[in-house]
Amino acid sequence: MLTMLNRIEATLTQLRPSERKLAAYVLDAPREVVDLSMNELAERANVSQPTIARFCQAVGCSGYREFKIRLAQGIAQGVPFVHRDVRPDEPVPGIASKVLDRTIGSLMQVRNNLSPDSIGQAIELLAGARRIEFYGAGASGIAAQDMQHKFFRLGVPTVAYNDPHVYGMSAALLQQGDVVVAISNTGRTQDLLEAVQLARNAGASVIAITHSNSPLARQASVALFADVDEDTDVYSPLTSRIAHLAIGDVLAVGMALRLGDRLPTQLARAKEVINRRRTTSEGR
Repeated sequence: MLTMLNRIEATLTQLRPSERKLAAYVLDAPREVVDLSMNELAERANVSQPTIARFCQAVGCSGYREFKIRLAQGIAQGVPFVHRDVRPDEPVPGIASKVLDRTIGSLMQVRNNLSPDSIGQAIELLAGARRIEFYGAGASGIAAQDMQHKFFRLGVPTVAYNDPHVYGMSAALLQQGDVVVAISNTGRTQDLLEAVQLARNAGASVIAITHSNSPLARQASVALFADVDEDTDVYSPLTSRIAHLAIGDVLAVGMALRLGDRLPTQLARAKEVINRRRTTSEGR
């Protein structure tokens, strides 16, 4: 179901100029609009009250009251603010709040849509893995490295690859009992899809962290969806990368709990090594 902000964006081209002006104001400050009366919104957006009434009908609402209710429901569900709301002349406070609101909203959206059953299946595969390999290219390669950094301390042989040639060769050498965690926002990177197919052919299981209904999701043994929409033609992946890292944290914690009593001893040994490399001086 489309949220109210999504519906507004979808109908922009069908609106009259005055209604598009109002739509831009709502998209720019949805939380503010929820608390405004029709008269207050008309003054701040510099439109007439009849324009507001027509706008509400255009987006499928019987009136302003229903519009505000549906707008508030969307915000409560964690609707992300799109980055194009950051204007070219945006002041620093606006940049900070909009980018952070977008990130927070995206994480809430992922949390609400993530399947507990799929998470459980992924944790079982990881807990029983002989070896775990993390694949990703570009920004997804950074996410792969972060996940590997968390998992290697759990006592399972792990490696992260972000070079397509390398993870393609490695995938072909896997065996039954090995697990690949493949990360891609679009799920359409050809090199990654080929590596995943090689891993499956070799008998390994594949956990995909990707967009739903993507080719990568369809090739995976288990797919964990991070449906985050962002314009990667203009911006480097921002919120999708954060969502992927958060899902990796969920898997790492779940696997740690699954391993049970044997884990604290391993973590204590690793922590001891780290502590020896830290200065004992205080106040510096």
